[in-house]
Amino acid sequence: MAKIEPPAGERPTLKTIAFMTGLGVSTVSQALKDGPDIGRATKQRVQLVAKQIGYRPNRAGVRLRTGKTNVIALVLNTKEEGMGLVSEMVYGISEALSGTSYHLVVTPYSLSDPMEPIRYIVETASADGIILSRTQPDDPRVRYLMEHAMPFATHGRTDMDTVHPYHDFDNQAFGFEAVKILAEKGHKKIALIGPPQGLMFQKHTRAGFEMGLREFGLQEHWLSDIDIDSPTVDIVAKGLALGRQDARPGGIVCSASIPAIAVSAGLIKAGLQIGRDVDIVTKQSTQLMELLRPEIIFIHEDFRVAGRDLGRAVMAWIDGADPAGLQFIVGPKRRESILKSL
Repeated sequence: MAKIEPPAGERPTLKTIAFMTGLGVSTVSQALKDGPDIGRATKQRVQLVAKQIGYRPNRAGVRLRTGKTNVIALVLNTKEEGMGLVSEMVYGISEALSGTSYHLVVTPYSLSDPMEPIRYIVETASADGIILSRTQPDDPRVRYLMEHAMPFATHGRTDMDTVHPYHDFDNQAFGFEAVKILAEKGHKKIALIGPPQGLMFQKHTRAGFEMGLREFGLQEHWLSDIDIDSPTVDIVAKGLALGRQDARPGGIVCSASIPAIAVSAGLIKAGLQIGRDVDIVTKQSTQLMELLRPEIIFIHEDFRVAGRDLGRAVMAWIDGADPAGLQFIVGPKRRESILKSL
C-alpha cells in the first residue's frame, strides 16, 4: 500500500487524521487510545493512517490536557553497564511499554549523589513513574518517593516498612547455591567477590554465602579489599595475587560476570587453570560470557524479565493497582551451556 501523505506543510495532528479518515477529532483520539466505545475496524483504520503519516502525540499538549508526561524514567548508576544490566533491562522495560502511551527515558547518575536524579524528576514532574535499582536496606530514594506519592518500582527489595512494587533476584539463594556447587567439587576454602557494602543485594548474597559455609563446613578466604565495583585492573591484580599464594581458595563466588572474568584473567596469568586449580561460580545475564570463559560456572539472572516485570508494575501502580500484588522474587537458575547445544 502506498504511503499516505498529510496535507503539504503540516505536522500530522489529530485533525490531520480526522480529515483523512472523515471521522471526528474525538473519535480519532479515542481510537488511538484504544477506547472501549470505538469499533475494532475504526481503530485499525485510524491507527493505520496515523502510522503511515508519521503521527506522534504532542507530549507537551498531552501534559497540558491530562497532567501526565507519559514517561517512565529508568534511573541507573554508571556502574551498572559493567554488570551487563542496562541493555537487557532496557529491552525488557521497552517490551512492557510497547503498545502503551508510555515512553522510556534512561537517566544515568554518578555514585556521588543517588538522590539528585530522583529529586529532579519529582520536582520537575518530568515522569509519571520511576524505576530504580541497587536498593539499600533503608533507602532514602524509596522514602522520598513514598512521601511525594510518586509511583515507582525497584530492582531489589529494602528492609523498610513500606509496600511498593519490586522485582528481585534471590541473591541469598544464589549465595547458598554457589557455595553448594563448590562444596560438591570438594573445595574447603572459598572466597566471595560480592556487591559493595550498603546495598541490599550485598546483604542477601552475604547471608546466603555464610549459610552455605555453615551448612557444608567450609572456611572463607576473606577478600576485604575488592568488590564487584572495584576497577577491573584491581580485580585482575587480586586474581594474580591469589594465584601466587600457597593458601589460596579453591573456589570463588562472584556476584557479576565481568569481575569473574577479570579475576580469572589474573589467576590464569599466575599459571593456574580455571576448572582444575580454581573453580569460579558467578551470575550472568547473557550467555556471551560463557563463550569467553566456558570453564567458569554460570548461574543465570534474567534482567530482561526483570525489566518486563518492573515496567508493567510501575504502570499498574500509576493506574491504581495495589502495590502489594506487584512484587516478584525470582530464584537462580542453571541452564545448559550454549556450547553444549551446538
